[in-house]
Amino acid sequence: MDVRRILTQTRTVAVLWANPRESAAAFYVPAYLANRGYRVYPIHPAPIHLDKVLWGQKMLRSLADVPEPIDLVDVFRPAQALARHLPEILALEPLPRVVWFQQGIVDHAVAGVLRAAGIEVVQDRCTLADHRMLGL
Repeated sequence: MDVRRILTQTRTVAVLWANPRESAAAFYVPAYLANRGYRVYPIHPAPIHLDKVLWGQKMLRSLADVPEPIDLVDVFRPAQALARHLPEILALEPLPRVVWFQQGIVDHAVAGVLRAAGIEVVQDRCTLADHRMLGL
């Protein structure tokens, strides 16, 4: 896995389980990416969030609602919830190039299914920390 290549080739990011609270990692990590020029789409199915705008984009209910191809799905869900998102990710056309499980999130079985579908997987890493470390 080449994190530098992933982050430099990525243009669109869908944040699975975005959070409108500024103190939440699912807010400030994507905000950092948006401030670095990525198009960041917040995804959260709760109706209470659908009127919100984060990082210049309206909160969307599902990955399928993103209006353009997704380069990277940035996942902020506990490992035990990841399998529930497989059908949604695998139904995307085209498939995302990368699914990134944020720091502390690991599920080798789900990662294996995604890789078998041709999707690159990053586990247990922070996009913000890696972006900063690489000086991008």
